[in-house]
Amino acid sequence: MEKYKFQAKSKEGLLDKALEELNEKEENILTNLYEEKGGLFSGKKYTLEVVKLSDVADIGKDILKELLLSLNIKANVETKIRDGKIKYEIYSQNNSVLIGKKGHILDSIQTYVRQAIFNAIDLYVNITIDVEKYKEKQNYYLEKKVKKIARDVTLSKVEVKLDPMNSYERKLVHEALQGFKYITTESEGEEPNRCVVIKYCENKEETEE
Repeated sequence: MEKYKFQAKSKEGLLDKALEELNEKEENILTNLYEEKGGLFSGKKYTLEVVKLSDVADIGKDILKELLLSLNIKANVETKIRDGKIKYEIYSQNNSVLIGKKGHILDSIQTYVRQAIFNAIDLYVNITIDVEKYKEKQNYYLEKKVKKIARDVTLSKVEVKLDPMNSYERKLVHEALQGFKYITTESEGEEPNRCVVIKYCENKEETEE
């Protein structure tokens, strides 16, 4: 996979130059900007390393397919790139094996592929891996559940502590309830028992400032 490098004495305009030369949009690339000190007779310069997200997606797909092969699982893998994120959708005859209890196996696969990509390119990539939309459905039900709880908290003004969740699920809850006028959410506890508390707040705007 190719890493493109762009250099200049100023970091201003480096990204625009890279986007123009590569004919890409900002959400379709990953970047790493660093400063290099010059020598005795030369000043410092800036280097912008650029990787195309489509190239990263290809690497991740190969890693995922190799992992599935090692598990003796035949599957088709579809790749989608949107808003700077890569999503892999797996279709196979072994969904229950790939998902595991409460999605634990699927989470482990995602963690492995994400780390393998990082090791390959030394850049963090936002990826998700799903099995025939299992996570998508789970996320839908989770959002529906916490919105109902938030409405109950608004009426009762009594806070509710949810069951322990991983960081991804907690993030979903926080985002899902941002639009509730009198509701705030806080994460409490230590991993793996960290959870979200849904609280009533009369002056939400003041607490967020």
